[in-house]
Amino acid sequence: MTAKDEYTADELLDAVGPAFGKLRRGVLREVENPLSAKDMSRTLVLNIVAEQSESPGSEVTVGGLAEHLCIDPSVASRTVTDSIKAGYLMRVPSQRDGRRAVLRLTPAGHELMARFRHCQREAFENITADWLEHDRLEFARLMLQYVDSIERLRDRRTAREVEAATRAESMQAD
Repeated sequence: MTAKDEYTADELLDAVGPAFGKLRRGVLREVENPLSAKDMSRTLVLNIVAEQSESPGSEVTVGGLAEHLCIDPSVASRTVTDSIKAGYLMRVPSQRDGRRAVLRLTPAGHELMARFRHCQREAFENITADWLEHDRLEFARLMLQYVDSIERLRDRRTAREVEAATRAESMQAD
């Protein structure tokens, strides 16, 4: 399927899933001064730590990271250990509970993420180089809208879970 083909609404919507499957980080290897394959995989973890750390009062633990990535905690632990050994992450005591360790980016981690963001933009610009400027910007706007919708979906799910737990507690109290 190409963008120039004519599709029915159902065909277009059915093609979205496979299209997401084709969006591979490997395209970033085609930019100038690409990241190593190992650093590319580390950016999955570093990105989550960076995003979560931007939220006031938010703390990222290995368990939370595993949950966010939908992976086994032991896999998350190995990935975190690798990122720590590479100098991109550090464990620091939690401000809420000193017995827990939370994850923070090191200066080298921030530097790697800045390089990664640069590679992502360069890849986007290379991929869409033959697009009309309006189409490039509209696609970028819609992609950001899509991601925002994902976040709102998570927020709604969390609100439903809290509401269900509250209802269950009130039923037990009755």
